[in-house]
Amino acid sequence: MSPFDDPRLTAIGLFAEVFSGIQDKLSPAFAEAGLSEVDFETLIRLARSPERRLRMTDLAGQTNLSTSGITRVVDRLERCGLVERVPCLTDRRTSYARLTDDGVSRLQQVIPQHLADIETYFTGLLPPDELTRFLDALRIIRGVVRPCATAGVHDLSDAPVVQEAG
Repeated sequence: MSPFDDPRLTAIGLFAEVFSGIQDKLSPAFAEAGLSEVDFETLIRLARSPERRLRMTDLAGQTNLSTSGITRVVDRLERCGLVERVPCLTDRRTSYARLTDDGVSRLQQVIPQHLADIETYFTGLLPPDELTRFLDALRIIRGVVRPCATAGVHDLSDAPVVQEAG
């Protein structure tokens, strides 16, 4: 067998093609809502986190961005009123990004089409039992290649934040 016919090359090639193709199908809904893919990923991760907030370092880990990269994204989202920064009471070096009500509204604007696109181009193409196995396999792989993908999800309850007036 030629090394060019190795099934591992086929597997990673198919995965890359599928990921790229799905991203292409999902992008128009984000653009219509005035969001980039990274904006959406940042907002949805905050929306799905306890108290709709994450430490900036955890948000960087979850999005696979550098700390300076996530700072730029949060700066932009903050200027749009979709995210706010909240300081930590117990550690002045730590701040949180928190989804605002306007951020929730923007997500609610894009989610219906996003879910329809996911169903059309991804989850709806697989029978439920295959989808379950596929998701289990993805979680195994993610645990190895992106162990920070769930950073901060379970450790927010013991970290108080300053409550903003108004």
